[in-house]
Amino acid sequence: MTPWVMRLILANGAVYLLQMAGPQGLEQLLVFVPRYVLSRPWTLVTYMFLHGPLFHIFFNMLSLFFFGPRVESRLGGRRFLTLYFVSGIVGALLSLIFTPDAAIVGASGAVFGVMLAFASFWPRDQILIWGILPVEARVMVIAMTVMSLFSGFRGGGGIAHFAHLGGFLGGWLSLKWFERRSDGRKWQAKAAPARPRESSESSLARWRRIQRDGLHEVNRAELDRILDKISSQGMQSLTPGDREFLERFSTRETT
Repeated sequence: MTPWVMRLILANGAVYLLQMAGPQGLEQLLVFVPRYVLSRPWTLVTYMFLHGPLFHIFFNMLSLFFFGPRVESRLGGRRFLTLYFVSGIVGALLSLIFTPDAAIVGASGAVFGVMLAFASFWPRDQILIWGILPVEARVMVIAMTVMSLFSGFRGGGGIAHFAHLGGFLGGWLSLKWFERRSDGRKWQAKAAPARPRESSESSLARWRRIQRDGLHEVNRAELDRILDKISSQGMQSLTPGDREFLERFSTRETT
């Protein structure tokens, strides 16, 4: 498990225990009620750490456990946290528009943003629904979007479907922002004085020198996947995200 995924799971678990055994009124202080957002703006964030029944936090944290580590490894800790919280906040804001009177708790919006990022990076990866039914990640996100739209406009049934949709939207916006920032850095590099360009062979040799023993197991698996991809499909098969991953870890010793 990657560092921030572990910390988020522990934080959610700790707050859940406080909900169950902590001081009265804690949940009312932290829950997000859209119509009170101006008087309690902190609830845009704190509601993500509250949950309802045990199965609610269980499935949210289980999803974060399965999808989060690869996304954090791909994006890095800072961008992963940005994606997570932006997704949760946009989920709350979308609920403000469509369900202004409903009190909302749960990390679902934030987790849905992580799921969307996973499907964006690995769209054809097979996800086992209920541990049995194999579905491609991209198909799962599309199906969940359609179901949330349908259920949300039919009344919701006590589930914050618009927070889920907002999570997908926040995740998409975050990825677009990261992509734009990366494009900006490329533009700055082009505007800078020309430097000798590193050959593909030199880049590959440098990437192969990445110290695997100092990497987290998730990052080791991602490194092996990309290097195997180069071996089987060539350097031209690398995506910008693959190159960013390799560059990030070729300039540090451990993670």
